[in-house]
Parts: sequence; structure tokens; C-alpha cells
Amino acid sequence: MYFGIFGNYQKLNLIMRKIILVLLTILFVACSQKVFKEKWTEQKAPEYFKARFETTQGNFDIEAKREWSPQGVDRLYQLIKNGFYTDVAVFRVVPNFVAQFGIHNDSVVNKSWKKYPINDEPVLQKNDSMTISFARAGKKTRTTQIFINLKDNHRLDKIEYGGVKGFPVIAKVISGSENILKFYGEYGDKLGMRQDSIQTHGNKFIRKNYPEIDFIKKAYVIK
Repeated sequence: MYFGIFGNYQKLNLIMRKIILVLLTILFVACSQKVFKEKWTEQKAPEYFKARFETTQGNFDIEAKREWSPQGVDRLYQLIKNGFYTDVAVFRVVPNFVAQFGIHNDSVVNKSWKKYPINDEPVLQKNDSMTISFARAGKKTRTTQIFINLKDNHRLDKIEYGGVKGFPVIAKVISGSENILKFYGEYGDKLGMRQDSIQTHGNKFIRKNYPEIDFIKKAYVIK
């Protein structure tokens, strides 16, 4: 009798675990649908658009042209239009080189966009000072992270890494560059080397361990 009750308990426990797993899966899917929709990755940008980034150091505005990098500009437009760059840390600032951002506070959002990398494209515009390009680590790895050139970085036009050549420019800063130059850069590459921790723990990790970091408050398309 004792073993029978114990066996029933194990079966009940197994059933409950399966039910909880199903419910968690449903909840995860529901949350994913709220913060990300696959159809967003199919949005096409206008041939030309401008956008504003509000930051902890003040605003800066950009302009983007599809002819510079069609898929890159489309992705930038998708991210801005769908609120990706909201409360996003400028986690890598290397003075006289680049300011980089594009890891969301929500790991679900990061994982969702990461499933839809964009194709590689040739470099058509030089990486001049205050131009913007997607970061990438190899073939077809452009997803959400972008960097602003803090000086003329023309070597980035032709540098070969991971089987791809150069970093295609997708936009240019047209106002507010003085605010970009105020981004805190004393950490250098220290936080840039801890992207896994940012992906996992989000802004809580950043604010606790790197309190001086600046943030993109939000970004939106402007007329």
C-alpha cells in the first residue's frame, strides 16, 4: 500500500511538472509576442528618413538613406520604429574611436531579434566621423548593435574579419554630436568585453557595476 501511494505521488508530481512547463512555455510565447513580432523584420524603410535619439547627455539626430546599405537601413528603421532603443546602455565607449550600443534590457527581445540577422552588404560610404554602422563578428551577424564613429575610421571600410570585409555605414549624425562626445568613456572596452553578462542580467548588472554608463532613453523617427 505504501509503495502504491508513493508511485501515485510520483506520477502526480510528473504531471504537475509537465503542466507547469506547458504554462511557462505559453507565458514565454505570449510575452515574446508583446515585445517582438516577426513581421517587424519585414518592414522596409523609406528611401530617406531622420530619427532622434534621446540620451542621458542630450539628444542627437541622424539621417539614413537606403542606398547606403538597403538591408542595414531597413533593420535600423525596424528597430527604431518598434521601440528597441529604449533604456539601452551605451556600453562601449572608446574615446577617439567608437561609441557602441544595442543590447536590450530584456533578454527575450535580444534573443528574438538575434534570430533574424541581415545579409552582408558592401561598404558604399566611408566610416567618417559621426557616421553609424552595425557591429558584426562574422558573416551575417548584423542584428541590433550599432556604433557611432567618434573620428574618421576609414580602416573600418576595408578591414577583413570573420569572412566579411568592412562595416557598411547606415546613417550619419546631423545634429547633437557634442552630446555624443560627452558619453562616459573611462571604462573603455571593460564593459564591452562583458556582453554576455549584459545579455543575461540586463541594465541591473550595468547600473550596479558600471554606474557612470550613459543610456539611450528612446529613439523615434522624426519629420
